[in-house]
Amino acid sequence: MKFLCLGYLEPEKMDARPKHEIDTIMSECSHHLENFYDSGQVVIDAGLSSETKCLRRTNGKVKITDGPFIETKEMIGSAFLIEAQDMEEAIRIASLHPTVQVASGEQFGWGIEIRPIHYFESRD
Repeated sequence: MKFLCLGYLEPEKMDARPKHEIDTIMSECSHHLENFYDSGQVVIDAGLSSETKCLRRTNGKVKITDGPFIETKEMIGSAFLIEAQDMEEAIRIASLHPTVQVASGEQFGWGIEIRPIHYFESRD
């Protein structure tokens, strides 16, 4: 079974810190990413840009608007796909990700949402 995991952060808190401090914290992620990838259950991992566009069909036309669109202070900063037997195993695998392993990330609201995938189509 595949699970989509979304990594969240509070960008205002990160943007308020000096770049060198953020770089130091981000450098702590490498070791944890290696452990995460070494699980052998990561299908894909992607860091996301803050630029967002939303497409919606309204009155028969496609409307394009700028984002982000989450009604919260959090922003999606990463997305990854993992393979797991069930939610319990998905939690175990996702818990290897730096989002919850790097203690410094707590001050920036780092967190992960895990969602089972109902269908998955890949056309390589």
